[in-house]
Amino acid sequence: MNIREVPQQAEPRYGVDPYLDWLKGEGIPVTEDYGVYLFDVKTAPWPRYGANGAAVHLKGRGDFANMFVIEIAPGKSTAPQRHLYEEVVYVLEGHGSTQLELPDGSRRSFEWGEKSLFAIPLNAKHRHFNASGAERTLLVSTTNLPMVMNVFHNEDFVFGSEFDFTERTGKKEYFSGEGDLITVRPGNHMWETNFVPDLTAIELKSWGDRGAGGTNIMFVLADGTMHAHISEMPVGTYKKGHRHGPSFHVMCVVGLGYSLMWFEGDKDFRRIDWKHGMVLVPADRQFHQHFNTGPQPARYLATAVGGLRYPTTLANRISLLGTGGDDKPAVSKSLKEGGDQIEYEDQDPRIHRIWLEEMRRNGAPPKMEKFIATPEDMKAPA
Repeated sequence: MNIREVPQQAEPRYGVDPYLDWLKGEGIPVTEDYGVYLFDVKTAPWPRYGANGAAVHLKGRGDFANMFVIEIAPGKSTAPQRHLYEEVVYVLEGHGSTQLELPDGSRRSFEWGEKSLFAIPLNAKHRHFNASGAERTLLVSTTNLPMVMNVFHNEDFVFGSEFDFTERTGKKEYFSGEGDLITVRPGNHMWETNFVPDLTAIELKSWGDRGAGGTNIMFVLADGTMHAHISEMPVGTYKKGHRHGPSFHVMCVVGLGYSLMWFEGDKDFRRIDWKHGMVLVPADRQFHQHFNTGPQPARYLATAVGGLRYPTTLANRISLLGTGGDDKPAVSKSLKEGGDQIEYEDQDPRIHRIWLEEMRRNGAPPKMEKFIATPEDMKAPA
C-alpha cells in the first residue's frame, strides 16, 4: 500500500503533555525546586476552586504526581469539587471543615486543624471551609492528577464524570478520626481511615529495620491508591540511608533536621534542611537519609502514588512489599542482601561526621553510639 503525502494543515501533535497544558490554562503559579518551603509558595486566584492556589513540582517527583497549595481566605470556602484523581490533603495552617456529598445523597463532614491529614473518596463531591473569620487556612495536597490527565487527556472527563465509587466511602467512623489497625509486619502496619485529626498525636509502631529506634505507621486513606505514612526519629538519632522509586513527597511535621540525597557514584551530597512546612522529593533510585538535629523527636509525613494496598507499579510492590513469602520489602533490606537500604556500618563515613558536627552546633547530645561508633577525634566536647 502506498502512503500518499497530503499538504500539512497544522503543526503535528507529538510529545504532548496534557497535564502541563491543562495547568497552563488554569493560570496559577507553579513553584519548582528540589525542596520547597510551602509557607513561602506564591498563590493566585484560582477560579476553579474559588480560592487562591498554586502548583508545586518537586524535581525528582516523577511523571505522575504533583502538589497543590490551596489558600482559603477568612470565613470563605472553596467551590464544590468533583474529580477522578486522588489526593492526600495535609493542613499546614488554620482550622476548618470539609463537607462531602455521598452517592446516596447523604452528607459527611469533619473538622480539621493544623497538622490534620485526610483524603476524599474518589470522585465524591466536596468543598473545604475556613472556620476562622480572621486567619487564612493553608492546605497542601499530593495528587496523581498528572498521571490521570496524561492517560485520559480530557478535562471534561476528569472533572465532569458522574460515576460514583461507592466502595471508596468506607465506614462512617472513618470521617470522625477513628480507624482500623491492620497489623502486617514492622514497618508495614496500616491504619485505615479517611481522616487523621492530628499527625503529632497518632501512635506509631516500632520499625527496627530502619534503625535507631525509629517508629512509623502506614495509612490506607479512602481505600485509595495514594500512599501516605508518618515516621518518627527519636532525639539524637537518624535513619538509615535507602532508595526507592519516584513521587515520595517528604514533609516535616514536627522537629528539626535535614536530609541528604545522592545517586550511587556521586562524590557529594545534596542537603536540604527542614522544619514544618518543608517538602522534598528524592528522585527515582536516589539514595536519601533523614536526620534529627533538634531537642525533640522529629516526625515527617511521606505521600506518594502507590501504597501497601494498591502498589500500582512493580517497583512499588518490590520496594514496599518485597518479592513474596518471608522476603523483606526492599526499602528495609540491606544492599548486601539485594535490597535498597544502607546499613550504618556501610555508609559513607562523612555522613556520621556531618551529623555530629550539626549536633555540636545545636548543643544537642548524640545518641547513636550503640548503632555506630563515634570517631575518636570527635568524642571530645566542642
